[in-house]
Amino acid sequence: MTSFVFRHSLLRGVPGTCRFISEYRAKRPLFTLFSVRSYATGEDNRVPKIYTKTGDKGFSSTFTGERRPKEDHIFEALGNTDELSSAIGLAREFCLDKCHTFTHQLDKIQCVLQDVGSNIATPRSSARESHIKRTKFIAQPIVDLETWIDEFTEELPSLTSFILPSGGKSSAALHLARTVCRRAERSVAPIVRSGEADPDVAKFLNRLSDYLFTVARYASMKEGSEEKIYKRPE
Repeated sequence: MTSFVFRHSLLRGVPGTCRFISEYRAKRPLFTLFSVRSYATGEDNRVPKIYTKTGDKGFSSTFTGERRPKEDHIFEALGNTDELSSAIGLAREFCLDKCHTFTHQLDKIQCVLQDVGSNIATPRSSARESHIKRTKFIAQPIVDLETWIDEFTEELPSLTSFILPSGGKSSAALHLARTVCRRAERSVAPIVRSGEADPDVAKFLNRLSDYLFTVARYASMKEGSEEKIYKRPE
């Protein structure tokens, strides 16, 4: 892992930058993780290199500039959050193939996960007030998830049995993302309890796993695919 800093000025034109800026980020900048030397500045037109070599000895940097071992709980949580966004991105591709109408919600969620990473990468024990202000996590995304869950639930049949991850490729991929979300939540929980990250980060991940479960069932229903019901093996 390279050393990470948040470079809002470099967001424009950077390959892979989340293209959808959600409405609740309109009044303040969206932060993402960048290697400190990964991209050329306006004065330096050389071809940028993706590697920096700053993490070759097993240490990386938080947004506050603190150097920590790569196995530190902060980087474990960041890695799980990054994996979660990737899992949602894969599920989104399957959902696009089936023309599901909720894919814009997955776009928003991936952008919010960038903000989750920003908050996690700014441990309060070493953060200045300017760091905290720039990476504060707002609660609106949690409200959005709850609204979407309620809307989908109104259309779904009642859940009377345990279901297994199934119901077509879109549904199965969303279930996989749900399990990654649970792991991300488990890794973030101790960071929040210690006061190093905003409590709403944990709340968002908790609600996100519920959303992914619900939307997985919704995708299965819309595609006319059968969900596998748990049956005790004989």
